[in-house]
Amino acid sequence: QVQLVESGGGLVQPGGSLRLSCAASGSIFRIYSMGWYRQAPGKERELVARIITSTITNYADSVRGRFTISRDNAKNTVDLQMNSLKPEDTAVYYCNVNSGSGLYWGQGTQVTVSS
Repeated sequence: QVQLVESGGGLVQPGGSLRLSCAASGSIFRIYSMGWYRQAPGKERELVARIITSTITNYADSVRGRFTISRDNAKNTVDLQMNSLKPEDTAVYYCNVNSGSGLYWGQGTQVTVSS
């Protein structure tokens, strides 16, 4: 059984930073991509960032230049460094793994940006 465990969410002031981490465990066959999505109250879940290889990444326009995604293939982990956070970044952030054995989601971690 595959599990994605997220950590690193919390409350931060505007302009601050947070780092989210996600560790995937279990039998995962051939990971194609790892990423982070978010869902704010009353809104649909949206892609924040996705990493396929160290040189192939996708970012939402709203976070490009502020967020950085990284991946450790040996440990099956994906991190999201979030800098210059804004109130509109407030949401539940979900880790995502797309693999040959299926599509997996974490349980979500709350990020709140507020003064």
